[in-house]
Amino acid sequence: MAVMIDTIDRRPGGASSDWDAAREGAELYRLVSELYPICRSITGNGLRESLRSLQRHAPLSLHEVPSGARVFDWVVPKEWNIRDAYIKDSSGGKVVDFRKSNLHVVNYSVPVRKKAALSELRPHLFTLPGSPDWIPYRTSYYKETWGFCLSHRQLESLADAEYEVCIDSTLEPGHLTYGEYLIQGASDAEVLISSHCCHPSLCNDNLSGMAVAARLAQHLSARSLRYSYRFVWIPGTIGSITWLALNEARLPKIKHGLVLSCLGDPGPFHYKRSRRANAAIDQVVEHVLRHSGREFQLLDFTPHGYDERQYCSPGINLPVGCFMRTPNGGYPQYHTSADDLSLVKPESLAESLRLLLQFIAALEQNESYVNLNPKCEPQLGRRGLYHPVGGTKNAGAEDAMLWVLNFSDGGHSLLDIATRSGLPIAALSAAADQLSNAGLLAQAGGARP
Repeated sequence: MAVMIDTIDRRPGGASSDWDAAREGAELYRLVSELYPICRSITGNGLRESLRSLQRHAPLSLHEVPSGARVFDWVVPKEWNIRDAYIKDSSGGKVVDFRKSNLHVVNYSVPVRKKAALSELRPHLFTLPGSPDWIPYRTSYYKETWGFCLSHRQLESLADAEYEVCIDSTLEPGHLTYGEYLIQGASDAEVLISSHCCHPSLCNDNLSGMAVAARLAQHLSARSLRYSYRFVWIPGTIGSITWLALNEARLPKIKHGLVLSCLGDPGPFHYKRSRRANAAIDQVVEHVLRHSGREFQLLDFTPHGYDERQYCSPGINLPVGCFMRTPNGGYPQYHTSADDLSLVKPESLAESLRLLLQFIAALEQNESYVNLNPKCEPQLGRRGLYHPVGGTKNAGAEDAMLWVLNFSDGGHSLLDIATRSGLPIAALSAAADQLSNAGLLAQAGGARP
């Protein structure tokens, strides 16, 4: 019998009796708000503080990888930490203040204490002239330099004078930290759920994925599952490269995977297919989205974006897609101070989580069966599986049974049948359960990778 996730019912787009969208949205938004003020980076205390906050919601373990460790073609960088930063005018007033927004400092800036004329400062100042009230997000992970980000209006207001500059930071040998949580299912075959966790104070790009992943882990930890689910919260790019380098022997166990990002804005859903293009996860997500009643768009794989490009690199080639609402770079607030708590919506976070639970339900339901009575249709009526009055149009459940019986030859999964029939996999799974209970079906080896 198929393993079910009881927070999601079998009807396409349906909600089960214990799904409380308002409660889920409020809890997710509360977690995003809790993480929002922390200055994160690809290493350092802000990253650790964020992961420890997530530990209150999901029992992830923290792993430390030392600076200088070789991970494929990369090297784990020095650890960066920052205490304070500012630019003061001649009267001692702070015209740029890190304590007001951690985006004000170019992430990974080396320590600086000096006085400088505005003309000397300008090459180290970054703004967005087209959005003059927003602060950009800028980084310099692999080149030692320094800089400040500020609104263009702030820059235009600066007098041509001397300023006191301070970046109280450290860049020295330390560790890269990532979080990991495995939910063991009946099988050792794994589903990988990955979220990047390195951006400071950006709510949709970063915090939405982190929070939704933690809440998803909470839901799944209380379920009986066929697959095992491995969650990783990692710094972008270098984190996934590091995790893959350290876990290369484990990769054959990963049968499906999703990268989560940008899940809190109110835009339509987007799914970026894996490099394989037709992996089971690609088919499952497309199937659920088509039956969801929600606006969505499917995107082909490209070698840029989030960590799916590392998971799908040619020497790794895992079946990992990326699930988003508005894609990275697709909304004007992306990588700016306007990606704040006003951009993400509790209802959007909750809806993203709900669809993820439906993806997983479909993965869990996707079994292959063998018809034990394959010579013509079995008589369903005498088994109580067919409408007692003939001549009526087939009910949905009866139609699903006929599709399952006809294609249960050991070579078609329920997802294959769903694609061919146009019926939701949940309805086919329910039909398969009924037919199995009636002795007409047998599993043909469980879920297909």
